[in-house]
Amino acid sequence: MKQYDVIIIGSGIAALQLANKLTKDLNVMILTKENLTKGNSYLAQGGVAAAVAPGDDPYLHYLDTMEAGAHHNNAKAVLEMTKKAPELINGLWQSGCRFDEDENGNLLLGMEGAHSEKRIVHSGGDETGRHMVEFLISDLASNITVEQSTFVYDLILNQEKSRCIGVKAKLPDGSNEIYLAPHVVLATGGCGQIFSFTSNAETASGDGIALAYRAGVELADMEFVQFHPTLLYVDGKTRGLISEAVRGEGALLVTEDGKQIMAGIHPLKDLAPRHIVSQTIYDYSRRGIQIYLDISYIEDFSSRFPTISKLCTQHGIDMEKGLIPVVPGSHFIMGGIKTDLQGRTSIPGLYAIGEAACTGIHGANRLASNSLLEGMFVGGNLADWINSQRADKETGNNLPVHVKTFFAGKLPVPDMLKQTMMDRAGIVRTKEQLTLQAEWLAQFNHDKWLDADLDHLSPAQLTSLFMYITATLVTQSALERTESRGGHYREDFPYEDNANWMKKQIIHQQKNRKDGKHEFNQTALAT
Repeated sequence: MKQYDVIIIGSGIAALQLANKLTKDLNVMILTKENLTKGNSYLAQGGVAAAVAPGDDPYLHYLDTMEAGAHHNNAKAVLEMTKKAPELINGLWQSGCRFDEDENGNLLLGMEGAHSEKRIVHSGGDETGRHMVEFLISDLASNITVEQSTFVYDLILNQEKSRCIGVKAKLPDGSNEIYLAPHVVLATGGCGQIFSFTSNAETASGDGIALAYRAGVELADMEFVQFHPTLLYVDGKTRGLISEAVRGEGALLVTEDGKQIMAGIHPLKDLAPRHIVSQTIYDYSRRGIQIYLDISYIEDFSSRFPTISKLCTQHGIDMEKGLIPVVPGSHFIMGGIKTDLQGRTSIPGLYAIGEAACTGIHGANRLASNSLLEGMFVGGNLADWINSQRADKETGNNLPVHVKTFFAGKLPVPDMLKQTMMDRAGIVRTKEQLTLQAEWLAQFNHDKWLDADLDHLSPAQLTSLFMYITATLVTQSALERTESRGGHYREDFPYEDNANWMKKQIIHQQKNRKDGKHEFNQTALAT
């Protein structure tokens, strides 16, 4: 049993920003299930959105974010973030994090879909995430301990179940360990791995969302999954992300014979919001028509996009032809653990930041390059809040005596879960297919897993379980929302229903005290 002031689960931009902003008198532990650079933040290509150009303004950034989010966003939160964005970027830049500059030492800015101005700050061309993560890791102080290959699999609540006081984790040698702290932070990333086509790192299996749900924490908006339009597609598999910045520099989406598929679909054409582009490509794909990114319009492509060029070459793409085969895949979940702008959840002592959290900033569809920004913004806010607190440490004497039920039920095979989610709860959804998926998922005893003792499970089994719980939440939420909005497209309800659906779906896990049965319950609350 180990005691700390703050436990951070995850090692992406939000986690590292928080760790670096905490005061040096706090004893901080970072727990990450693989190594520090195995998450989505490290893979981020495009950059960070911020209104730093002379002709730009945070309010324009706010308007673009609201429009991309189908106005499902928390408007106040969005405006706070876009106003703070230039300060966050300049602070990193001045402290030594290098971003790409022109010959005069000014920030080079890119354009991405649904932005009205060039405001994408990038580093190393398309290596922004890697450079930022490496910089923040290099800045970690001596009060911060990191334990890698440590899989957190359960949250520990106090005797009254009114506060989170720690976590259980599985160590590299297979043994279990308890870590206690008055502040426990879930920064575990998203859940892209529940779909067969995804841009996400292998670590993005919905761990934090499942941990929170098992502990009875409120979730929100789990139906809103963003599918990135352009993943490299070779031999029937997705091979990595082709950044939206490529289209921002002039690439066009075309069929093999050169037809431009976005012409006449949206005023912004190839730079339309991601859900519109993804749905258009998907429509061609299910008719058996391969779509390509035509990069012949971009000068010096390999120097502007070195990571993408290397990725394509590794998978046999002839860059001289200028055509990159692409397909949409899961990229980001806008919903997650419901929090405020300090990262506080519905259970005191437990916080969530980054993609695992739902602050309301992204609405129904995240604006390109707002993810790293939100991670820095909320991570910094949480650091300020924790720095102002001096909570008493819980001790082992107050550990809960509740014994969870031993359950050794079967779990879905991950590849089957991914494929069925992609086919039935992916880019285009219907009641028929979602119901079919919900019935398929139900056979694995979702309710029994929610209060099961997990000590005996291996990391692979835990990953399968967390994917299963998260997939169930996404499927049920998608069934509940009978309209189309942002990343949630229902073919049987193809239009936004602003009269009835301008609200969030808050997911509560209700426990029947008499028989211990858990129920999936969603209450729609006006935003």
